Amino acid sequence: MALPLTPAQVAIVKATAPVLKAHGEEITSLFYKNLLGKNPELRNIFNKANQVGGAQPRALADAVVAYAYHIDDLGKLSSAVERIAHKHASLNVQPEQYPIVGKHLLEAVAEVLGDACTPEIADAWTAAYACLADIFINREQQLYAAFENWTGWRRFKIQKKVVESTEITSFHLVPEDGVALPLYLPGQYISLRLHIPKLGFNQPRQYSLSDVPNHNYYRISVKKETGKQVGYPGLISNMLHDDFNEGDVVELTHPTGEFFAPMEEETPIVLISAGVGITPMMSILNSAMAAKSSRNISLIHGARGSEVRAFADILKAASEKPNVRAVSFLSTLKDHEVQGVHYDFEGRINLEKVSPEHLFTGDSAAHYYICGPMPFMVDVQQHLLDRGVSQERIHLEIFGVGN
Repeated sequence: MALPLTPAQVAIVKATAPVLKAHGEEITSLFYKNLLGKNPELRNIFNKANQVGGAQPRALADAVVAYAYHIDDLGKLSSAVERIAHKHASLNVQPEQYPIVGKHLLEAVAEVLGDACTPEIADAWTAAYACLADIFINREQQLYAAFENWTGWRRFKIQKKVVESTEITSFHLVPEDGVALPLYLPGQYISLRLHIPKLGFNQPRQYSLSDVPNHNYYRISVKKETGKQVGYPGLISNMLHDDFNEGDVVELTHPTGEFFAPMEEETPIVLISAGVGITPMMSILNSAMAAKSSRNISLIHGARGSEVRAFADILKAASEKPNVRAVSFLSTLKDHEVQGVHYDFEGRINLEKVSPEHLFTGDSAAHYYICGPMPFMVDVQQHLLDRGVSQERIHLEIFGVGN
């Protein structure tokens, strides 16, 4: 266990935060280059797409700077720490990997800062990293202990492959060993791993579970990523759509994630999603329906068009329940589509158009679950905050390397 930082070390870490902010991306880019170059087995853990696009180095730089600024008040980072710990657990990160990461990170800091990285600064950051590693190791060990008889990667067969829209396909996955599956919390996710022959190593991705928790199978619903926005197609999503069929095998880790809706409560919930962000909402909605819950539920969903919108029939059926309201936005309409029949509003999601009684902003017990592109989630969150919804009642599902 790492020793607590001394007051002098805390002061040094905070004082160097602006310097790290100025050189953060340079440091973390060098770090990843050296880490993966000298430890090629770690390529099985890191998402190559995030490396190619630069998202991973930027996110790590932001995280390091945030840690430096809050080194004396880490409680402000608790939600980020919890999210990252769940992500690490989904990737089966182990304690012995932290010293390897720390070595290359601190070496990158020293190389980029040069003579400015004095022995005192190096000592303070070595201690700071050790403390942070302990926080993650301890939390991740708690998560692994809760997984009970399943840790690490487990082989699953694709039992059923179901086209949900022109972009989204669902995969029903059953364990190859036949052992009953643990239940998960509605909204949580798994990591899925495929071997990539052309790369020579494995690649993992996280996918929300999109159905009612059960002991027999897991369902994920995957969007085929064309890559138009980032300049390269989604490697794993395209392989799943094009190359993997019923009977083929993939590997999963135990479900995890801090984004979930407790089913035992009866307070209102509002599910707001865009595009494939609907997947965790389907688990939450279907679970509430299966439990015959009487809680008020609003699901507000936006899609580019009806051809890419998934689960429209399920949403329509759910909205016939007296306690469920479904509101649909379509950005592009077809000639035959009629408002009130095929959709509710034209355009992207605009909560100003949604009835206040469907948003429950006047109910201090209502909770809000948001999933979609990061700018969309930030906008929705701000809309709710501006209308008096407290931050602790707003839940964002952040995949990738978002903050």
